[in-house]
Amino acid sequence: MSRALAAAGLVEILVHTGQHFDAGMSDIFFDELSIPRPAHNLEVHSLGHGAMTGRMLEKLEEVILQERPDLVLIYGDTNSTAAGALAAAKLNIPVAHVEAGLRSFNRRMPEEINRVLADHLSQLLLCPTATAIANLAAEGITEGVHAVGDVMFDTTLAAIARAEARSRILETLKLSPRAYAVATLHRAENTDDPERFRAVIGWLEKSALDQPVIMAVHPRTKKRMAAMGIVPQGVRLVDPLGYLDMARLLHHAAAVFTDSGGLQKEAYFHRVPCVTLRDETEWVETVEAGWNRLWTGPGYQPRRDIPDYGKGHAAEAIADLLLAHLQKTI
Repeated sequence: MSRALAAAGLVEILVHTGQHFDAGMSDIFFDELSIPRPAHNLEVHSLGHGAMTGRMLEKLEEVILQERPDLVLIYGDTNSTAAGALAAAKLNIPVAHVEAGLRSFNRRMPEEINRVLADHLSQLLLCPTATAIANLAAEGITEGVHAVGDVMFDTTLAAIARAEARSRILETLKLSPRAYAVATLHRAENTDDPERFRAVIGWLEKSALDQPVIMAVHPRTKKRMAAMGIVPQGVRLVDPLGYLDMARLLHHAAAVFTDSGGLQKEAYFHRVPCVTLRDETEWVETVEAGWNRLWTGPGYQPRRDIPDYGKGHAAEAIADLLLAHLQKTI
């Protein structure tokens, strides 16, 4: 998106809220993907949902008043997303939401609350799928809605060759292509419920009987394992990975087990079957197309391609829409 905005002649003022602050989950992505360094780092992290969102809202308001942007661009479904939408809306600054319209229909997920809030405060709703557009229409949102494809697919296509050339993760972990599974686990619905956490870990342990399972451990998950005295049997635990290492690991995996929305899609981008460690998914088309299934649900449906995600030009489409919107309103 940063490259597409620059190519369209738009000035981007990048704000890092600090929600992901660990070097292995923040700095490394700026380096590996050549993302411009943030103009502002709010350093808000390690707080509860309310405190984190409130602190971000306060600091983002200061940044917006200082920079006076013509539009605020937000991404995804994090607390940062919700805070950005609220801060801009309260200052009457138009909001554009990338990945608008996604719904899991599970209001216990903080991410679902963030999605709904962001969409209802946005003037431009930039949707990756036809299902997302239908979800918005069901909530009465039809103005400013656009099908643009998926920017994560853009990133995957751009990164595959770089990952193959630069990453040595398979050699480091002594793995053979298509002979292992990749796992991640971090959602609060899994980590904050002890009974469910043990059940998911047990499922991973059982899966590891069939093939090696490489689990990149999120800090929240690592803390929960330590608190509960859990050491997964047969599951190989590794620290969080950079984008290029994870891309190469995914590209050559036999399967992906995850509760991450992004990783579900990336598994499909690499044409690797996925099992989602949740009771629902916002990426329903991956299930319908046979590349994904729920760990507690039925098996895979027949596989087919998913045209909604586009052909790797979502960022350019978004930049063009932003430019056209600004030209009409400024």
